[in-house]
Amino acid sequence: MEISLLTVGKTGIPYIKEGISEYLKRLRRFLPYEIIELPDARKGRLSETEQKEAEADLILKNLNDNDHVVLLDEKGREYTSREFAALLERLMSSGRKRTVFVVGGPYGFSQRVYDRGNALMSLSKMTFNHEMVRLFFTEQIYRGVSILHGLPYHHD
Repeated sequence: MEISLLTVGKTGIPYIKEGISEYLKRLRRFLPYEIIELPDARKGRLSETEQKEAEADLILKNLNDNDHVVLLDEKGREYTSREFAALLERLMSSGRKRTVFVVGGPYGFSQRVYDRGNALMSLSKMTFNHEMVRLFFTEQIYRGVSILHGLPYHHD
């Protein structure tokens, strides 16, 4: 199974890019994982609703009909690292070709994206900027895979 992290906007902070790069290197030996960065929809003066709709167009164009789509959203379910590893294992065993985790823009998702999503997941009750989420989520994918492979990375 392939895992994709679909994000709105680009990451320009060097230390975040370095951290993501480190976990991408570690993940390569376990599973295909990619981060897809969509262009920022904040060009011009858009209302919050217009921006969410412009982002929805970009997000939905990058999803396949058979993708399992998990929206990273503050209203989603929170997981411990072990629970997340178990979720990854279930997804990998499901026969699905690709699971896509989606990070929306600063105002969240439009209803069209919520309608397309199969599940909601929250990384924390706290709010993180979208660039940090990419690093945290990529690390959690690595942590989950390391748990599944019995590596000494995660400690309870």
